[in-house]
Amino acid sequence: MKKLFTFCLAFIGIVTVSLAHDHAASPLQTALEQYVKIQTALAGDSLKGVSEAAAAIAETAKNNSGALPEAVMMQAEAIGKAPDIKAARVALKPLSMSLISAASALKDKTGHYYEAFCPMAGAAWIQADKKVANPYYGASMLTCGEIRKEL
Repeated sequence: MKKLFTFCLAFIGIVTVSLAHDHAASPLQTALEQYVKIQTALAGDSLKGVSEAAAAIAETAKNNSGALPEAVMMQAEAIGKAPDIKAARVALKPLSMSLISAASALKDKTGHYYEAFCPMAGAAWIQADKKVANPYYGASMLTCGEIRKEL
């Protein structure tokens, strides 16, 4: 009986760990969550939290080689080192393209993110809802752009 009890506990532990692993965020999901923090800050004409979110993306890319496009780590680091909001906005463009490509390549939609595009900036970005919040122009042209697709 004691062996059966021990076996059952071990089995439950294995199943619990397995289920927890299945629900863990993928590297892309983690990167997208941090990216939206950057997009939201820049749309609000702020750099608050941008370097931390960029560092988290870079770390995710570094620790999950092959799970994200190779350039993501350097692109995120460039945003984190941006000396001002203008430089951060310029650095956001290549990171946006890399993450849009990675999310678009998925067979299943993420269900939480959208690709938006601003013709004035000539650039796309990712955001968490359908209400356009342009990170390239902030308050001066916050709603400039359109939602292209769900990622």
